[in-house]
Amino acid sequence: MIKIRRIYDRPEADDGFRILVDRIWSRGLKKNDVKIDLWQKDIAPRSALRKWFNHDKRKWNEFKSRYYEELKDKQEIVKLFLEKTEEGTITLLYNNAIALKEFLQSNRL
Repeated sequence: MIKIRRIYDRPEADDGFRILVDRIWSRGLKKNDVKIDLWQKDIAPRSALRKWFNHDKRKWNEFKSRYYEELKDKQEIVKLFLEKTEEGTITLLYNNAIALKEFLQSNRL
Protein backbone atom coordinates (compact mmCIF):
# COMPACT_ATOMS: atom_id res chain seq x y z
CA MET A 1 0.00 0.00 0.00
CA ILE A 2 1.15 3.52 -0.76
CA LYS A 3 -0.14 6.37 1.37
CA ILE A 4 0.52 10.06 1.07
CA ARG A 5 0.62 12.58 3.86
CA ARG A 6 1.87 16.06 4.40
CA ILE A 7 5.06 16.16 6.41
CA TYR A 8 3.30 18.51 8.83
CA ASP A 9 0.75 15.80 9.69
CA ARG A 10 1.35 13.67 12.77
CA PRO A 11 2.63 10.17 12.05
CA GLU A 12 0.10 7.38 12.35
CA ALA A 13 0.77 3.83 13.54
CA ASP A 14 -0.06 2.37 10.12
CA ASP A 15 2.22 4.70 8.11
CA GLY A 16 4.86 2.03 7.68
CA PHE A 17 8.09 3.23 6.04
CA ARG A 18 7.96 7.04 5.81
CA ILE A 19 9.78 8.68 2.89
CA LEU A 20 10.14 12.42 2.41
CA VAL A 21 10.02 12.97 -1.36
CA ASP A 22 10.65 16.72 -1.54
CA ARG A 23 13.89 18.28 -2.73
CA ILE A 24 13.79 20.99 -0.06
CA TRP A 25 13.26 20.57 3.68
CA SER A 26 9.88 21.93 4.80
CA ARG A 27 9.86 25.29 6.53
CA GLY A 28 9.26 25.50 10.23
CA LEU A 29 10.22 21.90 10.96
CA LYS A 30 13.30 20.67 12.76
CA LYS A 31 14.76 17.47 11.37
CA ASN A 32 14.87 15.92 14.84
CA ASP A 33 11.15 16.57 15.36
CA VAL A 34 9.90 14.73 12.24
CA LYS A 35 9.62 10.97 11.91
CA ILE A 36 11.01 9.99 8.54
CA ASP A 37 12.82 6.79 7.60
CA LEU A 38 14.33 8.14 4.40
CA TRP A 39 14.68 11.53 2.73
CA GLN A 40 14.85 10.82 -1.01
CA LYS A 41 15.46 14.22 -2.61
CA ASP A 42 16.41 12.76 -5.99
CA ILE A 43 12.89 11.45 -6.70
CA ALA A 44 11.42 14.95 -6.52
CA PRO A 45 10.69 16.90 -9.72
CA ARG A 46 13.47 19.11 -11.01
CA SER A 47 13.30 22.64 -9.67
CA ALA A 48 12.49 24.03 -13.12
CA LEU A 49 9.47 21.72 -13.46
CA ARG A 50 8.26 22.48 -9.96
CA LYS A 51 8.52 26.22 -10.61
CA TRP A 52 6.78 25.90 -13.98
CA PHE A 53 3.88 24.00 -12.41
CA ASN A 54 3.55 26.46 -9.51
CA HIS A 55 0.56 24.52 -8.10
CA ASP A 56 -1.60 25.59 -11.07
CA LYS A 57 -4.37 22.98 -11.27
CA ARG A 58 -4.78 23.65 -14.99
CA LYS A 59 -1.22 22.37 -15.54
CA TRP A 60 -1.68 19.16 -13.48
CA ASN A 61 -1.87 16.67 -16.37
CA GLU A 62 1.06 18.24 -18.18
CA PHE A 63 3.03 18.35 -14.93
CA LYS A 64 2.45 14.63 -14.39
CA SER A 65 3.49 13.83 -17.95
CA ARG A 66 6.72 15.79 -17.61
CA TYR A 67 7.43 14.39 -14.15
CA TYR A 68 6.88 10.82 -15.36
CA GLU A 69 9.47 11.46 -18.07
CA GLU A 70 11.91 12.53 -15.36
CA LEU A 71 11.13 9.41 -13.33
CA LYS A 72 12.17 7.18 -16.23
CA ASP A 73 15.75 8.27 -15.51
CA LYS A 74 15.41 7.36 -11.82
CA GLN A 75 14.65 3.66 -12.10
CA GLU A 76 16.89 2.60 -9.20
CA ILE A 77 14.97 4.83 -6.80
CA VAL A 78 11.62 3.77 -8.27
CA LYS A 79 12.63 0.11 -7.86
CA LEU A 80 13.59 0.75 -4.21
CA PHE A 81 10.19 2.31 -3.54
CA LEU A 82 8.34 -0.54 -5.24
CA GLU A 83 10.36 -3.10 -3.26
CA LYS A 84 9.41 -1.29 -0.05
CA THR A 85 5.72 -1.61 -1.02
CA GLU A 86 6.23 -5.36 -1.29
CA GLU A 87 7.47 -5.35 2.33
CA GLY A 88 4.52 -3.32 3.60
CA THR A 89 3.03 0.13 3.63
CA ILE A 90 5.06 3.14 2.59
CA THR A 91 3.98 6.70 3.25
CA LEU A 92 5.20 9.40 0.90
CA LEU A 93 5.59 12.73 2.62
CA TYR A 94 5.05 15.37 0.03
CA ASN A 95 4.27 18.07 -2.07
CA ASN A 96 4.69 16.09 -5.30
CA ALA A 97 3.73 12.76 -3.78
CA ILE A 98 0.32 12.55 -5.46
CA ALA A 99 1.89 12.28 -8.91
CA LEU A 100 4.63 9.96 -7.61
CA LYS A 101 2.06 7.64 -6.00
CA GLU A 102 0.17 7.36 -9.31
CA PHE A 103 3.41 6.63 -11.15
CA LEU A 104 4.46 3.91 -8.69
CA GLN A 105 1.05 2.26 -8.76
CA SER A 106 1.12 2.11 -12.56
CA ASN A 107 4.63 0.58 -12.58
CA ARG A 108 4.32 -2.39 -10.24
CA LEU A 109 7.20 -4.88 -10.27
